[in-house]
Amino acid sequence: MNVLVIGCGRLGSRLAGILDEQGHDVTVVDADPDSFHNLKKDFSGITIVGMPMDIKALRNAGVEGCDAMAVVTPDDNLNITVSQMAREFFGIDNVVARISDPLRENVFKSFGLKTVCPTKLAGDAISTALTLPWESKTVTLGTSTATFHIKEVDYAHDGIRLSEVPKDDGEVIFGVIASDGQMTLHRGGNENSVLEEGDRVVLASVID
Repeated sequence: MNVLVIGCGRLGSRLAGILDEQGHDVTVVDADPDSFHNLKKDFSGITIVGMPMDIKALRNAGVEGCDAMAVVTPDDNLNITVSQMAREFFGIDNVVARISDPLRENVFKSFGLKTVCPTKLAGDAISTALTLPWESKTVTLGTSTATFHIKEVDYAHDGIRLSEVPKDDGEVIFGVIASDGQMTLHRGGNENSVLEEGDRVVLASVID
């Protein structure tokens, strides 16, 4: 498909990267040219600098020939306005809008728009985190999305210091869950804490 992504923050850039890897033709629009640095270096799509509500910018991005549009800026009002323009002015049926305020979801639906509400997703993720505590979780608060996963200290790493825990790029230590179930949040001053077999280290990274 030809897909137009409006907004190149962490969510928009991640979405564009996924669609690009799947072989779709992707064009990303954002008013801030620096936002395109969020895209992966191997992104093969097109980037357009322009205001999302600017009809000329949308036309330059190929809106009149696109099959689908994702409007994923942090601004709910902007998202609903651009989504309406896409459907009513350009005749695009497949429009998905990001909305942070669940109370506005009915407004979006009244216009026939498909929505993704991070706040509701966060509720589902937290519920899952409570009932299945050792599985990786993704939580969205406001307009930021973070992923959490657990690394358990095994026999081979018994006695390792917190500062020595292997981490991927962008990951930080959120806390430690001891083998007795007690959790200690990482406050930046306990890097020399010694971990024992059975402890679980909670790692976090921001993805949006």
